[in-house]
Amino acid sequence: MPEPSKTPWPDGLRFAFGTLTVLPVPVTRWDRDAARGGMLCAPLAGLVVGACAALSGVLLLALGASALLAAVASAAVPAVLTRGLHLDGLADTADGLGSGKPAEDALRIMKQSDIGPFGVITLVLVLLAQVSALAQAYGGSWTRGVLATVVSATTARLALTLAARDGVPAARPEGLGAAVAGVVPVRAAAVTATVVVGAAAAGGALAGTYDVIRTAVAVIAALGAAELLLRHCTRRFGGVTGDVFGGVAETAATVSLLVLSLGQ
Repeated sequence: MPEPSKTPWPDGLRFAFGTLTVLPVPVTRWDRDAARGGMLCAPLAGLVVGACAALSGVLLLALGASALLAAVASAAVPAVLTRGLHLDGLADTADGLGSGKPAEDALRIMKQSDIGPFGVITLVLVLLAQVSALAQAYGGSWTRGVLATVVSATTARLALTLAARDGVPAARPEGLGAAVAGVVPVRAAAVTATVVVGAAAAGGALAGTYDVIRTAVAVIAALGAAELLLRHCTRRFGGVTGDVFGGVAETAATVSLLVLSLGQ
């Protein structure tokens, strides 16, 4: 068995891609250092997922498909590449919050394998919003479609980085949520967010001068919405779970797409 690397970054990359995607990347370390590197590398995993999703949309457009079909593909690919992990977390979080029950009972509801009415309604509305926004983006141009797809996927994983920052407790002592809760230093999370916002704004320049500002605003607004959900869940459940991380990611992805669709 190979010795663990002295730096968490190679193991962090494996942690990010091995836990946040279905790509065949083995996770060799599960300690806090690897988890820290993994959550800091989460936006890179989102970038790859977004690129694959955008590629599917562009290929369909090139084959003569409609903007709507390209949008459906671009929304479906991230779900496939994550085994629906984040969507499932969003549904479970909606069921837990919608139950109105005490934290312990709400957490038990979230852990059940079935999806309740709140989860179903939330999934339908979120997916409709994502597909509608992507269809509008692809309808404008393939460049705008690609930009929206990649930015939303990257922002969703950046929200995970911020949700794993120091000071955010875990609601349960076990599970993926507990493994990554509080592993990222606040300063490192802030630096990562600044880099992603800057990169997104630079990418927006490909679609036009106005899109530089709109793309940056989309990322910031998405992170703000994700933070509101994170804080509400932390108060409601006593901390975060893997489901809450999924809900935070999908919230960020949806809000970024909605902001990017405005003014087009």
